[in-house]
Amino acid sequence: MDLTAAYGFRMDWIVSFVAVARHGGFSAAAKATFRSQSRISEHIAELEKALGVQLFDRTTHPTGLTPEGRALVPHAEEILNRLNDLASAGGEVRFGTYPSAAAWLFPQVVRRLPAEIRLHLVEGPSIDLEGALGRGDVDLAIRPVHPLVALESLHHEILWTEPLVAVFQDGHPLAAAPEVSLGELAELPLISIGETSGVRQFESHLAFASAGLNPESVFRTNQPQTLLSLVRHGLGTGVTNALAVTTANITGVRLVPISDSGVERQVALFVHRDRPRTPALDQVITAVRAVPPPTWPSG
Repeated sequence: MDLTAAYGFRMDWIVSFVAVARHGGFSAAAKATFRSQSRISEHIAELEKALGVQLFDRTTHPTGLTPEGRALVPHAEEILNRLNDLASAGGEVRFGTYPSAAAWLFPQVVRRLPAEIRLHLVEGPSIDLEGALGRGDVDLAIRPVHPLVALESLHHEILWTEPLVAVFQDGHPLAAAPEVSLGELAELPLISIGETSGVRQFESHLAFASAGLNPESVFRTNQPQTLLSLVRHGLGTGVTNALAVTTANITGVRLVPISDSGVERQVALFVHRDRPRTPALDQVITAVRAVPPPTWPSG
């Protein structure tokens, strides 16, 4: 085949073909590649049409490779492996994380990497990072364990845990307290980290629920600086994780430990277990693991 003929072949056909061959069926391949089953079938049909051969015997269960399909597998895998080698030679890694972890962790990771590794920061809310990793928009994600991810293909390891803290406006009667209880907080207008609609299990919500309390938040926000500004202007008392506020401007507010929260935020490194790991990604993961966990004021 000359190069002009190769232009007629699309890479996603080859990706779909290898996925069906590896996973033993169209449905499993669709799940592994985050594509619809109809799209996988379309890719295989187009590849078979371009090659002029049948690659899968669709009369068997599970779907089996034809002799032509078996002959093509090692060549298709070699194409994908060469592309992966090309990408890893570039040393680019897309690093997904949420704002407070980006502020604290990302600079420390960059300083531990050789100059030839190019790290691209992709910031977003914790709840969006699962989809970004599933779609392949990022190569790894640093995010809390809660809310729990739904994708079974994501693997995680815990990096650190951090306590919940209350955030009071300067001058509030409880701002000088050595600690505060969930019961005391439940009586106050609260500002929490989370979504403005829908039910998602963030740590602050779990803490109150575990204590049999169901306070209503007057405001919810996914931005620590917004939470602090609302508290600073006297619009409520904040309840959030320690890193979110210790990496931000806390002028005009006081942080007070919660004596009985019973819940800590677990922050983890997430990767996709079914995707190949490049040497550059391995180096970034090693750098992340080398960063000592954050520490917190004693109160």
